[in-house]
Order: sequence, then C-alpha cells, then structure tokens
Amino acid sequence: MIETNRPAAAPADDEPDLLRDQFRQLLRYRRLIGAGIAIGLLGGVYLGISTADTYVATSDVVLRAPTDDPFNPSLAPDKAINIGSERQVALSSSIANEAAKKLGVGPSGFAALRSGLQVTNPPQSMVLRFTYTASSPKEAAQRANGMTEAYLLKRQEALDATRDKMVKGYKDQRDPIAKQLDDLTKEIARMPAGAARDAATSTKTDLQSEVGGYNTKITKLETLDMTPGRVTSAATPPSSPDGPGIPMSLALGAAVGLALGLLAAWVRLVFDPAPRSEGDVARALRAPVLGYLPRDKTGGGPLLAAGEADPRLAEEYRSVAFRLAYDARFADRRRLLVVAPRGSSETAAAVAVNLGASFAETGKDVLLIEADLRTPVLASQLPTGAGGRPRWSQTPGAGKRPAQHADTEWPDGRQLVVDAGESGAFDLIPGERVRNVARALTSPRATQLISEADSPNSTVVVLAPPVLSYADALALVDRVDGVLVVCDPRAVHRTDLSRIRELISGAGGTVLGAVLHAPLPGEKRGRGKGGPDAPVPPAAAPARSAPQPIPYEVAEAEQHIPGDGTDTVALRTVRMGRR
Repeated sequence: MIETNRPAAAPADDEPDLLRDQFRQLLRYRRLIGAGIAIGLLGGVYLGISTADTYVATSDVVLRAPTDDPFNPSLAPDKAINIGSERQVALSSSIANEAAKKLGVGPSGFAALRSGLQVTNPPQSMVLRFTYTASSPKEAAQRANGMTEAYLLKRQEALDATRDKMVKGYKDQRDPIAKQLDDLTKEIARMPAGAARDAATSTKTDLQSEVGGYNTKITKLETLDMTPGRVTSAATPPSSPDGPGIPMSLALGAAVGLALGLLAAWVRLVFDPAPRSEGDVARALRAPVLGYLPRDKTGGGPLLAAGEADPRLAEEYRSVAFRLAYDARFADRRRLLVVAPRGSSETAAAVAVNLGASFAETGKDVLLIEADLRTPVLASQLPTGAGGRPRWSQTPGAGKRPAQHADTEWPDGRQLVVDAGESGAFDLIPGERVRNVARALTSPRATQLISEADSPNSTVVVLAPPVLSYADALALVDRVDGVLVVCDPRAVHRTDLSRIRELISGAGGTVLGAVLHAPLPGEKRGRGKGGPDAPVPPAAAPARSAPQPIPYEVAEAEQHIPGDGTDTVALRTVRMGRR
C-alpha cells in the first residue's frame, strides 16, 4: 500500500505559492475593490473639473550676496545666503503686502493673493522659483512677476538697511576718536620740543591709525555691490491649463482607487477569521483537503448522488473515496468517522452516505452507522429494504423487531440495506433517539458493531453529530480513529478547525482530511444567530417534502416500517433533509 497522505504534518509553505494564493483570495472582496475604484474615479472627475480652468505661471530668481569683487572665486554664495530662510521670507506677509500695493489688490483679496503663491528651490542651486496659480493666464503671469519684484525690492531694502546701519555704527565709533585727534594735533602745535611733545606725537600716530581703520571699513561697505539677485526667467501667460485633463484624471483616479481597493481588501483579508483557501484549511487541520463539492443548484442537493443528471457530484465523492483508499492510515483499519464542525450535519450525512456507496462500488462490504442519536433521519430518507446480505453484529432475536422499545437500546440489531443503484448496496444501522446518548455510544454493543471493520474486505463509516456542538464524536474517536471533517470554509473559523484537530488528537484519533462545500441554499453565513455556532434543533429546521423519521418506540400492526421487507425500492434519487 502506498501512503499518499502523510499523517499530521503541516504542509510546507512555498512563499510564491502563498503569495499567489493570497492574491487570488483578494478577488473574493470584489465589492471593496470596486468601491475603491469608484471612489478613485469620482476623485479623478473632481480633479479634472477643478483644474480645468487653473493656469500656472513661473518666474526664476538667482540670489547673490553683497560683494566688492564678484569675480573672486573664494567667495561662496551658499555660505553667505541661507536659501531656506530666503524661501520663508518670499512667502511672508510683508512680501505679499508689497505685491498687493503694486498689483492693486485690496484687503479682501489679500488672502487669495498669498494662497496662490508657491516658492521652491531647485536642488544644488541658489535659485528661488516663484510659481503662481490663478484662474486666468494673464493674472497668473502678472501676480508671479509682481511677487518676484516685491521680493527683490524687499531684499534690496533689507540689504541697504543693514549696510547703512553698519556704516552708521562705524562712524559713531570713529567720530569721537577723530575729535580727540584734532584736539591732540592743536595741543602738539603749542607744545615746546622735548619728551612731552614726543609722547603726544606717538599718541597722535595711534589715533590716526585707528581713525584710518574705521574709514577703511566705511569705505568698503559703501562700495559693496548690494544687488539682491536677478530674474533669469520672467513669468509669461501660460498657453494651456495646468490640470491633467479629464482622461488623465480618470486614469489616475482609477489607478489610485484600485490601489485603495486592494489595500482595503488586503486588510479585510488579514482580519478575516474564516479560512481564505484550501491551503488555510489544510494548515489549520494539518491534513489535506480531499475534495470540494460542487455547488448544488437544485435547492437541497441529493443525499445519494448516484443517478443524478449532473455527474460531477458523484465523481467528486468517488475521488474522495479513492484518496482515502490509498491513505495508509485509513487502509489499515478501514474505519471512518464523518463529522461537521458546527450547526447542520446535512452535508456530512450526504458525504457519509455517498462514501459508503463509493466504497461499495469498489467491492467492499460497507456498513454505515448513523451515530447521530439526537436527530436520526437516514432511515426515512434513503431507499432501504430487507435484503439477503449478511447481517452485521445483530443481537439474538434482532430479526424480529420488538413491538416495544423498552427492553433494548441502540444499537438493537436493526439493520437496513441501502440500494445505491449502479454502485450496489450497503448496510445501514439507523440512528435512534435514546435516553442517554453517551452510554449508548460507548456501550459494548456499539464497540462490537464498529469492530466489524476488522473483517476482511469490510469498511465501516460512522456519521456523528457536529464535533464542536456535542461530545458524541469524541466518544467514538478511540474506536474510529480516522476522522473526515466536512465544512463550509466561509462559515467556520480557522480557530475552530485548529480546535477540532486538537480535540481529535487528544482523544487518540487522526484527521485524515477535509471535504469542503459551498453554503447550503437559504443558509446564512457567519457565526451569529442561526450561524454555525449553534446547533440547528429539529424544531427549527425548515419544512421539506422529504418524509420525517418514524418513531420506533411504538409500531402498530398496520403501520409501515421502512426496511421490513414489504416494500419494493426502485432506483431513485433521495433529497436531503435538514439535520
């Protein structure tokens, strides 16, 4: 026997495969992506319309520092001028006030005048670029040039004021010394020759040197070239609007909207507790996904898929059975427990029945045990009859069913033969309501019944209630250690699947794999009221045309009991009832 499915090992994570799988899962949230694209398109339309009458004019100014020798290579303008500070000065209100006077803008339009200006500095340059945005080409050019001229005028005034202040300071320091020098010169002229005259002459020489120094500084300042800068590119009226236009705006909006939609879908994907793909289910259960049942369009789905017009469902069941048959963990013991996580066991019942039919088709002696003793319905929904097949684990006297159920409890030896059409037939031990479910499932008779799988060429399939709703499945795991989980990936959480694996492993069993299916017709997704968190009671199940189970406790003489041999079962398709 070749072992095709490795036991309880987490699938290897291939990074490119995970990325591709995640990208495919993003497409599940088409509404979010579509909403993002719609918002982007609306923004593109607004951008195209709002910038349709927007014109931009630009003028460039090269700044220069005051100098007495503009050809001196040792002078570094970037050391003398802080370009960042100059940019802030160009955007200040004082420049805007000066420009408003030149342009004739009143106080009401002062704020709009300032808001339309943008001053930037190209990298690695001493250039200030004045960019003005207005509703007309002429106004944009006039205001750009007006702001440029106002800035140069204010900078010229600031430089002149700085120079005048320094010159005045030097003069204020020079004048007292010059007066002292004049007084000393007059005094020396009256003094006779001698040591006193020589000392006064030396002092005069020092004062003359000091006055000469101040005069040199004043002369140097007065001869500085104080030009603040020059306009290298005056603003001209633009010939076309600055906006990208409607087509380009729509393209940009669609691109940005798509990015926003993908981001929102990714965030939703990250925080989605449900398994996003078959890989997520396999990683949570640490077992492979054996099949994905195709969506049923008939309203309820067939309990027995054999004979359906659409063969895809039957072929999917055969594929699952084939994969199980080549799994060494199942082939060694041939016991299979079929469970659902929460809520309804309707699809799990269909999987159990059709796997039994698929195993019977391969020549196996199949026994299907309905261990769901809370809502047993298989006997009333399957084409059953009394046949000549060997009996499975019948208690003495089981061939004649007692009129009263008080003397025996499930399993009481009652056994039916299910006609699976071309697939053959298999035996069914129907479930029955009992007083104590746990005692019935752990009874020696139930153990003996499950042990029939030890016989050559035999297989036992057990259907149990949802594993997270009742502990019935865990009571069977020690005898039916191979578990098949049937679930809707969008209605169960990854934490639920991990908990199922931990519970089954703790009870001594092994998850052989999972069978996924789409939501049932009329079933709400999610985990709220009526969701998979709470089991569906029989009274809340929707009414269907399928027959309901017949109470086994009291059987009148004239009442028909399924499987008593008095009925002839034709090949037909039986629809599922809500479990």
